[in-house]
Amino acid sequence: MLLKNKYHITILILAISVFQLKSQDLSQIGKGEAIKVNGGVSVSQLFNTSFGGEQRRDPYNYFLNGNLNFSIYGLSIPLTFNFSNQQFGFQQPFNQYGLSPTYKWITLHAGYTSMSFSPYTLSGHLFLGGGVELRPDGPWSVSAMAGRLQKAIPVDTAAGNEPMYKRFGYGTNVGYQGEGYQLNLILFKSEDDPNSLEFIPEDSEVLPEENMVIGLNGSTTLFSRLALSFEYAQSALSRNVQSESSNREIFAPFPTSNELFTHRLSTSYYHAFKSNLNYGGNGYTIGLGYERVDPEYKTHGAYYFNSDLENYTVNGATQLFKGKLSISTNLGVQRDNLEDQKVNQMMRWVGAVNLNYTASEKLSLSTSYSNFQTYTNIRSQFEDINNPNPLVQPTDTLNFTQISQNLNFNANYLLKATEEKTASLTANLSAQQTTDEQGGEGQNVGSMFYNGNFGYVNQWKPLELNLSASMNVSLQESLEMQNITLGPVLSASKSLMEKQLRLSISTAFNNSYSNSNLQNTIFNARLSATYSLKERHNFSFTNAFINRKSVGNDLNNNSVSAEYNGTLTYSYQF
Repeated sequence: MLLKNKYHITILILAISVFQLKSQDLSQIGKGEAIKVNGGVSVSQLFNTSFGGEQRRDPYNYFLNGNLNFSIYGLSIPLTFNFSNQQFGFQQPFNQYGLSPTYKWITLHAGYTSMSFSPYTLSGHLFLGGGVELRPDGPWSVSAMAGRLQKAIPVDTAAGNEPMYKRFGYGTNVGYQGEGYQLNLILFKSEDDPNSLEFIPEDSEVLPEENMVIGLNGSTTLFSRLALSFEYAQSALSRNVQSESSNREIFAPFPTSNELFTHRLSTSYYHAFKSNLNYGGNGYTIGLGYERVDPEYKTHGAYYFNSDLENYTVNGATQLFKGKLSISTNLGVQRDNLEDQKVNQMMRWVGAVNLNYTASEKLSLSTSYSNFQTYTNIRSQFEDINNPNPLVQPTDTLNFTQISQNLNFNANYLLKATEEKTASLTANLSAQQTTDEQGGEGQNVGSMFYNGNFGYVNQWKPLELNLSASMNVSLQESLEMQNITLGPVLSASKSLMEKQLRLSISTAFNNSYSNSNLQNTIFNARLSATYSLKERHNFSFTNAFINRKSVGNDLNNNSVSAEYNGTLTYSYQF
C-alpha cells in the first residue's frame, strides 16, 4: 500500500525543522529594475523523403524548444520546455517542462528535473515533481525532493517491451559544515504503485518494488595536509510490495517505523561504503582508497550501479620536466563474490592512468587507461556521420553498455601558426572492452570496440575559410563476429557578410564489412547555411542526402536506397 500524503509531508517538515532559518534579505526590493525577462525560443521543421526503399522516418516532424528566465528583484525563475510531434519509445511524446527558480541561497525545482544527494542514494535520476535546496551562509544546508520517478508503461506486444509500474519517491539531505569538517545525513524512499498497471503477463518477472536508503557522508582535514572523506549507505529493497509483511528491526541503529518502511518476506538489506585518505605535498599528492558494495546493491535513485565489489586503491599525481609532463594514477586490487555465492571468484589488478605531455610548442600528447568498470553509451563516429538529423534520435538513458577496459590516445601537431593561417594534424585512438549490455540487443562477452580518427585542419583567417579532411575507422570484435566501418570525410566552411552568414559543406563515404565481407556502402553530402540578424534572430537551413547500397550474398540481393532530409530552424534570443 502506498504511503499516504501525510507521511510525505511529514518527512519534508522534519527535514526543514532541523534547519536554522534566517530572515530574508529584502533590501533589494524597490531598487533597480523590478522585472527582467530574457531567454530564447527555437522552432525546427524537418522534411524527409526516401527513394527506392522503405520510408525510415516520418515525412514531417517539428520541434519547439524554449527557455525563459524571469528576474524579480534578484529572484531568478528559469523555465525550460520542449515539445514535438515525434514519438520516442512506447508511443510517448518527448514533451518535458522544468522550472528552477533561485533567490540568493534558495533554489526551487518543479516539473521535470533531477537532483543528486550522493552516488549511493539519489544520483541524477530524472523525476516529475518538486524539490528545494537551502544553502545559506550558516553551517546548515537542506535539500529535499518528491515526485514521480517512473511512469507506468503497459505491456506492448508489438514493441515487445517490459512493463513498468508507476514509481513515486521522496528524500532529503541535511548537511552541516563545521570548522574543518562536513557531514550529510540522507534519506531516500520510493515505492511502486501495484495498481498502476491493469495487466501483467503471467510469465513476466516485473514486480512492484519498495526501496528505502539511508546514507551518511562527510569529510575533514587533518594536520593541514591530510584530507579524509567517507560515505556509507544502507539500502532496504522489497522485491514485491504485495508479499507478506513480518516484524523485524530495520536500519539499526535507526528506529523501526512501519509507516516509513515495511519489512516483508521479499525484503533484503544491502550496504555500500567508500573512503579516501589523501596527503598533499609540495608538487605531488598521494592517497589511499577503499570501497565495498554488497552484491545486488540497488537504489531507485540511480540508473546504473556496480555491485558485488571490493576495491583497495593507491592514487597519486605529480608533474615532471618543469611541468611539461603531468601524471595521475589510481592503482589497486578488486575482487567480487563477497558473500561466496558464485562458483568462481574474480581477483584482479585495477587502475587508471592519465598522462599529458607537452613536447614542444607544436606537439602535445595525451593518453589514458582504465579498467575500472563503468557504464557508457558506445557510439561509433559513423552513427553521427550517417545520421541526416540527430534531432529525431535522442539519447536513451536506459540504453547502456558496461565497460571493463578503456584506452585512449590523442595527439595534436601544429604545422603552421601565423596571423593569416593555421594548420594542424590530429590523431585520436580509442579501445574499449565490453562485458554486458542492456536496453538493446545483447553483445557477446568480451566484445572489443576500436575507433580511430586521423585529421587535417587548415584555417585561412583573412578569408574566414576552414578546410578539413579526416579518415575514420571503427572496428567491433566479438567471439564470432568482426564488423569494420571505414571511410573519409571532407568539409569546408566559409563566413560572409561580416560573419552574419556562414556556409558549410561536407561529404563522407564509408564501407561496412562483416567478417571481411562488404555489407553496406554509404555516401552522404550535407549543405547548410546559418544567418544571424541583429544578434537575436538566427536562421539555419540544412540539406542532407544519403545514398545506401546494401550488398547481399549474390547480385540479386543487392539493394540501393536514397534519403533526403531538410531542416529549417528559426531561433530568437531576447
